[in-house]
Amino acid sequence: MAQNYVIVALGLVVYAWTWMQGAHGEYLIGVGSYDMTGPAADVNMMGYANPLQNTAGIHFRLRARTFIVAESLQGPRFVFVNLDAGMASQLLTIKVLERLNSRFGNLYTEENVAISGTHTHAGPGGYLQYVVYSVTSLGFVKQSFDAIANAIEQSIIQAHNNLKPGSIFMNTGDVKDAGINRSPSAYLQNPADERARYPTNVDTQMTLMRFVDGASGKNIGAFSWFPTHGTSMSNQNKLISGDNKGVAARLFEDWFASQNNSTNTNSTVPDIGQLMKKAQSIKATRGKDCKKLASQASKVRKNDGSLFVGAFCQSNVGDVSPNVLGAFCIDSGKPCDFNRSSCHGNDQLCVGRGPGYPDEILSTKIIGERQFKTAVKLFESTSEELSGKIDYRHVYLNFTDIEVELDSNKVVKTCPAALGPGFAAGTTDGPGLFGFQQGDTKINPFWKNVRDFLTKPSQYQVDCQNPKPVLLSTGEMFYPYPWAPAILPIQILRLGKLIILSVPGELTTMAGRRLREAVKETLISSSNGEFDDETHVVIAGLTNTYSQYIATFEEYQQQRYEAASTLYGPHTLSAYIQEFKKLAQAMAEGENITIKGPSPPDLSSVQISFLLDPLGESPPKGVKFGDIKEDVAFPKRGYFTKGDTPSATFWSANPRYDLLTEGTFAAVERLQGERWISVYDDDDLSLFFKWKVDNSSLHGLATIEWEIPNDAVSGVYRLKHFGATRTTIISPINYFTGASSAFAVQ
Repeated sequence: MAQNYVIVALGLVVYAWTWMQGAHGEYLIGVGSYDMTGPAADVNMMGYANPLQNTAGIHFRLRARTFIVAESLQGPRFVFVNLDAGMASQLLTIKVLERLNSRFGNLYTEENVAISGTHTHAGPGGYLQYVVYSVTSLGFVKQSFDAIANAIEQSIIQAHNNLKPGSIFMNTGDVKDAGINRSPSAYLQNPADERARYPTNVDTQMTLMRFVDGASGKNIGAFSWFPTHGTSMSNQNKLISGDNKGVAARLFEDWFASQNNSTNTNSTVPDIGQLMKKAQSIKATRGKDCKKLASQASKVRKNDGSLFVGAFCQSNVGDVSPNVLGAFCIDSGKPCDFNRSSCHGNDQLCVGRGPGYPDEILSTKIIGERQFKTAVKLFESTSEELSGKIDYRHVYLNFTDIEVELDSNKVVKTCPAALGPGFAAGTTDGPGLFGFQQGDTKINPFWKNVRDFLTKPSQYQVDCQNPKPVLLSTGEMFYPYPWAPAILPIQILRLGKLIILSVPGELTTMAGRRLREAVKETLISSSNGEFDDETHVVIAGLTNTYSQYIATFEEYQQQRYEAASTLYGPHTLSAYIQEFKKLAQAMAEGENITIKGPSPPDLSSVQISFLLDPLGESPPKGVKFGDIKEDVAFPKRGYFTKGDTPSATFWSANPRYDLLTEGTFAAVERLQGERWISVYDDDDLSLFFKWKVDNSSLHGLATIEWEIPNDAVSGVYRLKHFGATRTTIISPINYFTGASSAFAVQ
């Protein structure tokens, strides 16, 4: 008996040793995912800067998706977080790192943590710390910030707790028809011989990593990088959405779950008459109280930390639009002006069209599907296993005053941040203010007076930014706190031969190509054969903080939107290339960065917020929250079929009282025996939760719409709503639910 104990003990020691060394695979790997949807009412969306685009429901939920990779328990490691958000935020990075430090000590720091945004333009804003990014959100929105910060932290905790020996495989391939260049005239400013090296004016390559559990051989996740804007959803949309990359992630994760679901479904089609008879006997329920966790219990995808994580990350997206049909004048239907992207001088008439035009939700789905399908092909055909060192380099730089040595040994400098009039014109994805056009080289007297009232740019700024006319000298505006960042982080992560460049902005296509090539060339030339032509460099855009666009010097001369939004002047890209090459050389030579640079400010204590919290509410007299206002309207045939859209409207309360994180505001339930089982929730692409205020009574209404998908099972269904409310600002939160009448689906 004692001998058995000895054998077991020895076995445990061997297992622990191999686990610590990363056996059963080259690395220790872990993935995590957490809900970061945020407030689904009243909060301005981050991206288009449209002050009227405030959240009013959910298309599908937003998530933070994370992977951690380590050489061993004690060896080097890094964290990559992909957010269904417009971009990363310096304040988020600062506060999340503080939380990680209190939990893990110095295991995860600014050096080895990268937080990147997918660039959806349909997520709640108010979580960045600089004025120019919070004007339309009426300042800082704590609820929005907390939802994202908590999701980042929880997804990292999940990934950390799930660390296990495993392998990582990489593959690359082209995504077809998922992006076009929205500033082709600016791209043409780049040298002809440089353009001739590339078949298209956008990058089409997707890079995918597949994570495999070393012990079981089970796939646990996949992360990919590919550039296309998160602007399939327009600037008129008010539903929270992960846009096309969020769709791709949802499709990938659901596809993987279906591939590994061995449950057999009954293929017998029930008699429609019996289904209708059963449904007719079940009427809508009145609103009733429920427990706080009721909505989580009705969640279809329970987050226990074991689900497959599929993330679609952003890259050099600056001039890449998902509206692949092109830009047309909405008054005439003719193509827009090639150089100015306007119609008869009006920028607001020139709008890009997605592949599902005029249905933006369909366009979002199509562009997401195109990325998803490529990812599946790459995932299923991966054979190249990554191996080698894990490494990272990170530095902070004051980007308003970098000396850049050009090829001719001429020394130039970057500038304080500034925006040009082309910025105010917006893009074909989301036109801006009337009276501006992309490519503007002058500012009319009215807007010049407005600019000077805010802050007149210094002569140094005017000269430095030339040929950009300075519309807003954000780098010289500090009231009530800074309008734009000055100190930026740049970071390189290494996973064997894969190099990830963390860039705090949106590089245009050619800018990204130049940066990738410069870093790769430096790595090869500075190492003793450790790096070679097989070294693969990807750009992770919108990472760790946000500083808008990075255009090439040549593109900058035309001053279209991307150039007008290149904050630090015509040599911004050259500064990035110079400083990234320094990091690359240090990595190749095995040198540590001794000068970390000036730390960015923590402006949390000076943030201003003008968005009021909901103050408490009650339903109309004689009504309970959760009661039906408009029940399901049946078609003439008496039952629904695929493609139909049953809907119901409930008396409800503002969804900001409780975000129902990892829960759902809406569910589709199917009757199984005598039990109702949740089969779709507000994280499904087919189910829509819409919020509005009833104009006649000023009370809240929640509408649930279900577009019955092709794979829906015949049966008896109902729509269910979950919500939360309080009667006053200091009263406790109460939770409620309600359900529609039942209906048959054939």
